[in-house]
Amino acid sequence: MSTPREADLSSVRTIPVASRPNKVSAGEFAAPPGADRSFGAFLRSLPDVLKAADFRRVVDAIVRAHRAKRAVIVMVGGHVVKTGIAPLLVELMRRGVITDLAMNGSAAIHDYEIARFGATSEDVAAGLRDGTFGMAEETGRGLNSAFTRGMAERWGMGESVARALAAEPALAHPDLSVLLQAHQLGVGVTVHAALGAEIIHQHPAADGAAIGDTSHRDFRRLAASIERLHDGGVVLNCGSAVIMPEVFLKALTVARNLNAGRPTDFVTCDLDMQRHYRPHVNVVQRPTLAGGAGYELTGHHELMLPLLTWAVIDALG
Repeated sequence: MSTPREADLSSVRTIPVASRPNKVSAGEFAAPPGADRSFGAFLRSLPDVLKAADFRRVVDAIVRAHRAKRAVIVMVGGHVVKTGIAPLLVELMRRGVITDLAMNGSAAIHDYEIARFGATSEDVAAGLRDGTFGMAEETGRGLNSAFTRGMAERWGMGESVARALAAEPALAHPDLSVLLQAHQLGVGVTVHAALGAEIIHQHPAADGAAIGDTSHRDFRRLAASIERLHDGGVVLNCGSAVIMPEVFLKALTVARNLNAGRPTDFVTCDLDMQRHYRPHVNVVQRPTLAGGAGYELTGHHELMLPLLTWAVIDALG
């Protein structure tokens, strides 16, 4: 049996380290807390590598979009509302940073319950055992009545819910409703339903025609808002793994179909607790192939979104 060959390392070519490109340098390292303990100092102390660098780029993109009067569209899923992020979204809307707010049906339901009753998020397992999961009378009737009225008045779903909340004589927390606050602040607000996927669709008052009419109107409104992303706008997808990425991709193609290929050259970012296929391809990757940049910042909403909000406000001074 012959002896196996071995590579002759004495003939290996080497290069000077000074000529080698490096991905990390000492100047990009993090800094420990110093005399300045402000939030701005904390941000400056982060290492300028990988996701910390991407975080800064997303903050800069939002600030530039706001100053250039471009659209900043924030899309949210239900978990974002349930983790107490509403006051931060409201503040960004109040400052004129968020120009358009889009959400799935789950987010709208949680927002409605917080506004009316001050609490949300039932025990699904317990309710599923006896068939009471999702059967809250006031939630189902209130929202479905709003859709029926909205269809008659030619309102979108988001507008319908906001108007219904505004008409309630005694809300527990009107200040914490992103739907109501967006409507009152003149921020575009849309809700995108998935028939059969939301608890209010099992309610006796559910009207499929009203759900479809108001939600489809909001789809058209979102497509019109997307036009203002061109040349510097920003889209954030926060906590929606399926519905909002799918809706966004279709609304974007409508906008480009009607506007000779525009919008292009905007920034997208997916913020979620884990990475999913649809946000990656439908938000981060495909929409920016014609120009712009896409980012993924993975982490819990209750940490990442406060950090982002504070960073944007700090950068705006």
